[in-house]
Amino acid sequence: MSRPVLEVADIFRDHGAAWRRANVGHVSLDQMKVMSAIERCRTAALGGHVARCEDCPHTVIAYNSCRSRHCPKCQGTAAKEWLAAREADLLPVPYFHVVFTLPAAIADIAYQNKAVIYDILFTTSAETITTIAADPEHLGARIGITSVLHTWGSALTQNPHSRYRALSSPLIFSEQRKLVFRATPLQN
Repeated sequence: MSRPVLEVADIFRDHGAAWRRANVGHVSLDQMKVMSAIERCRTAALGGHVARCEDCPHTVIAYNSCRSRHCPKCQGTAAKEWLAAREADLLPVPYFHVVFTLPAAIADIAYQNKAVIYDILFTTSAETITTIAADPEHLGARIGITSVLHTWGSALTQNPHSRYRALSSPLIFSEQRKLVFRATPLQN
């Protein structure tokens, strides 16, 4: 696979130090460690291995990876495999993507009180989705939902939110207790 023209690591190496200086006090130690790992990933800074052809002078240097779970180079394949496995678990019906984001003032509190605030986020967001779905004016049924907590946004800033995949068709059980779906799903 060919290397992309521009990678996150390139941006971090070129602009990371200036960005960190401009955001002193707003970047956590964990975020600094992630940026550092990505900057050093697959460079001489982490060491590497040399493969040399025995029949010609061709040599290839393979630098070690950072193995950070946040690194797009290290975890890109693993993330794609995880997503494919989750998609294989899905039922063959339409879904909605629903996001609940904490306001900035509460996000600041969440940074110091993760367990309490995230529990409230999951509880209230799940109750909201299931209550609206159960309302006869909307869907009038019990639906299936799956949720994932995200604590950082794509810009590597604190942005706690829960992402839901919600069935757009109700769960209905037949007399044999087999799962069936209403023929007409909720429309967008």
